[in-house]
Amino acid sequence: MDTQLKRGLFEICVLAAIRDEDSYGYRIIKTIKPYIDISESTLYPILRRLEASGLISVRSSEHNGRLRKYYHINQAGKERLCAFSEEWREISAIYQFVTREANSNEHDSNEQS
Repeated sequence: MDTQLKRGLFEICVLAAIRDEDSYGYRIIKTIKPYIDISESTLYPILRRLEASGLISVRSSEHNGRLRKYYHINQAGKERLCAFSEEWREISAIYQFVTREANSNEHDSNEQS
C-alpha cells in the first residue's frame, strides 16, 4: 500500500479511537489492534502530527506516580472524521470500479477457455 495513503488511514484510525473519550497511547493501540497492526513507533509520530495539525490536544495527568499524556479530539479532528466519511464513499466507488473490471476480465478469461 502507498505509504502516504497508509499514513493518512492510520491518522483517521487514531482520530476514531479517541472520538468518544480521551485516551493515552497504550489504550489507543489496544483499541486499534483488533483491526490493524499498529506499534508505538508508528503511533507516537501520528499523534505528534495530529497535534501539530490542530486536530487533537494533549494534556498530562499523573497516573501511578508518572505523567501520562491524554489525547483529546477537538472540533477540527471531528470534522476531519466527517470529511473522511465523505471521501470514503468516493474511494469505495473507485474500488468497486477497479474490482468490477478485474472480475470482468477474469470472467472473460474463463469463458475463452
